Amino acid sequence: MMTTSAQSVTLGAEKPKDTQNEEQKKLMSLYKNVEAVTNIPWYILAAIDQYERNVRHSRNDIPKAEGLIEIYIKPEVWTGPLNPNKEDKNPTSIGLFGGIGEDGDGDDLADPNNDMDVLYSFAHYLESYGTDLENLKIGLWDYYQRDKSVGLILGHMKLYKKYGHLKLDKHAFPVPLNHNYSYKNTWGDARGWGGRRIHEGTDIFANYGVPVRATCFGVIEMKGWNKFGGWRIGIRDIDNTYHYFAHLNGFADGLAVGQVVEPGQLIGSVGSSGYGPPGTSGKFPPHLHYGLYKDNGRTEWSFDPYPHLRAWERADRNR
Repeated sequence: MMTTSAQSVTLGAEKPKDTQNEEQKKLMSLYKNVEAVTNIPWYILAAIDQYERNVRHSRNDIPKAEGLIEIYIKPEVWTGPLNPNKEDKNPTSIGLFGGIGEDGDGDDLADPNNDMDVLYSFAHYLESYGTDLENLKIGLWDYYQRDKSVGLILGHMKLYKKYGHLKLDKHAFPVPLNHNYSYKNTWGDARGWGGRRIHEGTDIFANYGVPVRATCFGVIEMKGWNKFGGWRIGIRDIDNTYHYFAHLNGFADGLAVGQVVEPGQLIGSVGSSGYGPPGTSGKFPPHLHYGLYKDNGRTEWSFDPYPHLRAWERADRNR
């Protein structure tokens, strides 16, 4: 995996809460309006838009969105691959050239910078495959040509469907504050076991059995053994960020891949597992290795979790 500094990566929105709430209300209205005319559930539209929003904010090769909807449709896909006019906004000529751009708000223009047009066009593209989940998955794969992208969108969809709203940016510190623990910034330090590599996370030292909690609303993407991380679990949140918990002593009962978890939910306990075959333990002091990884639609890289841990620790203490 690639690595990067924490300065270029943030988790969740930085806008004032009032602004966030107003934007979320407008977004939900857009999703529900398009659901009504296309039969594509709002939570699928929200999941696609959120995935694309995260991708846009992680890359420099995609233009900044001019509206609230951040689904980016390339000009040649919007207007049609053989359309000589890549700025065409005429729904009729776009259709003749096989573009997916359509008029969603009734102004006789298919404008790639119009929120309703973009959302309706993508929903109508998906609707052409069918409205059941399996056919929608086929439509998503045909569009993105990447299994990972489809998986992330389906995870976001699961979260939105379960909770029924868009505000899923709450976080929690991974161990309860009433236990003894200590940590410092160890991201990027050298590691030698298993070959030369860097430390892609922050180590939180605590006693065996100290509870380990989910740090976000998310979906369990991975659970099991790894020779480096021992018993470990990975959770993907609504920002395309992967939260990695390693060296666990064990898992909470009933956890399974694909399950939705919430901030503060028990997922395991601190241990010293790893650095060998399944069951290896005790090769280092008990601690939680906590890592963060970001997906940008093409690749995934590690970034420093330490500033976020400090912020979540303060927030938990204030609560």
